[in-house]
Amino acid sequence: MTTIRITAAGHTFFAETNPDAPETVAAFMKLLPYRQKLIHVRWSGEGCWIPLGEFKLGVGFENHTSHPSVGDILFYPGGYSETEIILAYGSCCFASKMGQLAGNHFLTIVEGRENLRALGTKVLWEGAQDVVFELA
Repeated sequence: MTTIRITAAGHTFFAETNPDAPETVAAFMKLLPYRQKLIHVRWSGEGCWIPLGEFKLGVGFENHTSHPSVGDILFYPGGYSETEIILAYGSCCFASKMGQLAGNHFLTIVEGRENLRALGTKVLWEGAQDVVFELA
């Protein structure tokens, strides 16, 4: 497993790669350092997402789930909805206007989880926040 530092909205989190999503992890690692904006999910509950439109990471489904646990980060490779990354900070069921989706669980936050709700609340009430993923 590799450790990734995630910095967003004044918080720092550390996540470990998930060995059950080797293709997604390998493709994402090539993007590091990865800078984007986090916005609050529209359909999924307590989560933040990075909408990626037509972006292709070059992976399909691996260990996909619709029910990420707090601190799980999923990559949705596209198909029924746009490509995206979703981070669950609370109760979450991954969905879009097209219905329920499933994404590859490729990262799990292992440090800083106590600040996830504060991150989600800030994104909800203050709007888009910068996020950076980089090797720890």
